[in-house]
Amino acid sequence: MVYILLAEGFEETEAVAPYDMLKRAGVETYFAGVGGDLIKSSHGVMIKCETTVEAIDPENADMIVCPGGLVGVDNLLKSEEAMNAVKKAYEAGKIAAAICAGPTVLADLGILQGKNAVCYPGMESRMTGGVMSQEFSTVRDGNVITGRGPGAAIDFGLRLVEELCGKEKADEVCAAIHYERR
Repeated sequence: MVYILLAEGFEETEAVAPYDMLKRAGVETYFAGVGGDLIKSSHGVMIKCETTVEAIDPENADMIVCPGGLVGVDNLLKSEEAMNAVKKAYEAGKIAAAICAGPTVLADLGILQGKNAVCYPGMESRMTGGVMSQEFSTVRDGNVITGRGPGAAIDFGLRLVEELCGKEKADEVCAAIHYERR
């Protein structure tokens, strides 16, 4: 089970593309809204979440995902429930994944300490403790997966599928959407 945390101002591509890739792979995936179940994206798109951050049990998830969008990430950082959910999931050995500005959440929780990671170019100074690179679109280090930005959203989603379901399933999803992985 995967929870994608949505706070007002999230980047829609970085939330919806991974959600779509995971759903296509048959992974039980839910949008979890911060403070409610109807969340407005950075470009005004409204997403109806299946649940709220306040209602999830992150320790029973396989993965928790933080999309970017500067306003959305700042709202995640301000949410005690969201921060606790990410921390509890990670401490329970679950995968903590974030894309674009989303790795800021992981950095603020100390999760990036010593980890290889990527983020939106120019955000590196906010990735305290992370070993940052812009060489790759996605990076996995231990149970942390990061993605560079909106243009990497499909690759990021496929990487999440690969981690949960294996390379063969990720390749099936890739073929089904006629996409060439980077």
